[in-house]
Amino acid sequence: MSTSPAGPPPPADGLVSAARRNLRELAHGLSHASHPSTPLLAAAPKPWQRMLPYVVVLALTATFIPVTINVLTTQYDVPGALAGALGVAQAAPLLMLAHRPLQAWWIIFPADIAGALVVLSRSPGPDALWPWTAPALIAYLFLLLALGLRETRRTVVGVWVVTAAAGAALHLVAPDRAADSALLLSILGAVVLVIGAAVRERGEATRRLAEQETISEAERAQRTLLEERTRIARELHDVVAHHMSVITVQADSAPYRISGLSEPAQEEFASIAAAARESLGEMRRLLSVLRSDGTEGDRAPQPGLDRLQQLVEATVRAGLPAELSLAAELGEVPPAVDLSAYRIVQEALANVVRHAPGARTQVSVRAAAGHLNVLVVNGPAPKPVAPLESAGTGHGLVGMRERVRLTGGTLDTGPLPDGGFRVAARMPLPPAVSPSAPPPSEDL
Repeated sequence: MSTSPAGPPPPADGLVSAARRNLRELAHGLSHASHPSTPLLAAAPKPWQRMLPYVVVLALTATFIPVTINVLTTQYDVPGALAGALGVAQAAPLLMLAHRPLQAWWIIFPADIAGALVVLSRSPGPDALWPWTAPALIAYLFLLLALGLRETRRTVVGVWVVTAAAGAALHLVAPDRAADSALLLSILGAVVLVIGAAVRERGEATRRLAEQETISEAERAQRTLLEERTRIARELHDVVAHHMSVITVQADSAPYRISGLSEPAQEEFASIAAAARESLGEMRRLLSVLRSDGTEGDRAPQPGLDRLQQLVEATVRAGLPAELSLAAELGEVPPAVDLSAYRIVQEALANVVRHAPGARTQVSVRAAAGHLNVLVVNGPAPKPVAPLESAGTGHGLVGMRERVRLTGGTLDTGPLPDGGFRVAARMPLPPAVSPSAPPPSEDL
């Protein structure tokens, strides 16, 4: 009877290789700190918070050195010189807990083992703990807490395993002695490490959340800017399309309006009209890309300064006391400036309605020194009236800045001392044509 070939046997050293790899990672975690030697709470906003870890470790060191020496000499009958050396070795490294807790563990842990071996050779009292003395046990818990706050989970688990193994090994060395402190340190050490690791992970999660919120806020601001630019581009499409249409009509009608045109001139006008039509087609395709899905184009003409009076009257009917001061003669206002001025006033009045309902508002539009000056100033909101929005998104100011930048002007916004707000835009106007200068000729 034939048998089907069996699959390849699993590698015999799979578990051994995994164990070796984990041991290497554990050894690396115990020998290499996972963080730079920056003090704990180094990023705290207040100076006293940054100094707090140093005050704590200084107090711990100043407390545990004399207490350890006193316990070793009185309860364990250790000679004074040896007790002093052990006390300094076990407690002085506590000064490193603020910035190098793992390096402090490298010193304190061997010193505690040496202290346990010294105590093993003495005759302690009936109530004396072994293998870890009471001061060594409490100081070690502070050390474990610092490790839990700074080191990775693998490192703190490795420290706990090594500590428990050392306590078990010392108990095997002297099984006749009760190793109560070894069991107590293992239990309390696990609790302290869990608490420290939980606090550290919560702090890291909070920090990552703050970083993500900062990134999200920057992305939101960038998205808002792009949306405002797209909206402005859609609005300016009508302005540019109007001029392109005029060019097309003038180029098409030139051979009929101007007699005696040569054949090359007529071909040139035809070429200009064709280029204008092609440009209009490209603009329509561009507008279809800029327009959001499912939205229709605005068929109404874009507003301008001639509709400011209607805008202010509608605002007054909505309950906002507003006044308009519009110069009778503004000169020639380019379409882009005309549209931008209207939108700036519109957005400024909308912001007053949202954030300071009922505040008296003054709108002024003047032409001076070759610039169109748009000023919207509102006073403080009446106290009985609550604002519709407690905090703005800033989208309106973004749109204002983009419109002013598009025209080559400047925008100044900010709060007033009395609690109001001021929006001032200054946009350049084309130079006025001198009456003595001859008008440009339309003949070729």
